[in-house]
Amino acid sequence: MFDIPNDVDMVVDVYRRAAEENRSDPLLRGSTLHFPNYGQLVLNGDMHGNIRNFDKLVRFCMLGGTPGRHVILQELIHEEPGSPDLPDMSHVLLYETAHWKCAFPEQVHFLQSNHELAQLTDQEITKNGRSVIRDFEEGVARTFGRNHMPQVIEAIKDFISSFPLAARTVNKLFFSHSLPASDTIDTFDPTILDRELTVDDLMQIGSVYALVWGRRHPPELIEELARTLQVELFICGHQPQEMGFGVLHPRLLIVASDHSHGTFLPINLNRKYTMDDLVRSLRKYVSVE
Repeated sequence: MFDIPNDVDMVVDVYRRAAEENRSDPLLRGSTLHFPNYGQLVLNGDMHGNIRNFDKLVRFCMLGGTPGRHVILQELIHEEPGSPDLPDMSHVLLYETAHWKCAFPEQVHFLQSNHELAQLTDQEITKNGRSVIRDFEEGVARTFGRNHMPQVIEAIKDFISSFPLAARTVNKLFFSHSLPASDTIDTFDPTILDRELTVDDLMQIGSVYALVWGRRHPPELIEELARTLQVELFICGHQPQEMGFGVLHPRLLIVASDHSHGTFLPINLNRKYTMDDLVRSLRKYVSVE
């Protein structure tokens, strides 16, 4: 398991360096990661502070011994504390992923997610009566002290703002936290995937918001997106899955990694996949020693 250092300058430096590594990722074109047709990729679903599953993911990936393996992480923050008096300490997981990025900058990657975007833009999310934005900040204050909390939060926001929107592979798989819904598809601008994002892109309720927040994807919408983006299969997070995954459409697989039934998806980048192939490739965290 992991323990975040209480040295504020060290933590801020890790977030800043990880943000710079994200922005200079050699696979990044615009705001999309483009993976080659060789090696392996491990996709993680929503984690929401689940440090135990992250620990297993690190052990499974063994990035130091497998330079051809990549991993994609998403929705890392805003855990559900066991009781109302416990803080949200998901910043510990966020820091560990930033540290992992610094250690393996060309192998560890991220996707922008709705909870990270909300924390970045101070857009309130209420969950079970809690303000998850404020609870996250309280967890940071508990670790570093209230006087240092703004400095750490600023570095966290720099890190979050560096996350790409999507990833795609030569074998026509498309990875994003979610997809635009029926009520936003008409105004969704797919060119955001092909260019660097501006501050306004992130702060306004526009195409980035539509991509990471979208729910309810009828078959005709998925088919339209597949044609527009020229892909065959979508792999997303965002929508809770009690058993760790769900096939919501012949082209749409949802992966969830934030609980004891959570899964992750290892794939080979040099082969084609059907949806059945993807489902067979899923691994449960409980299977990792």
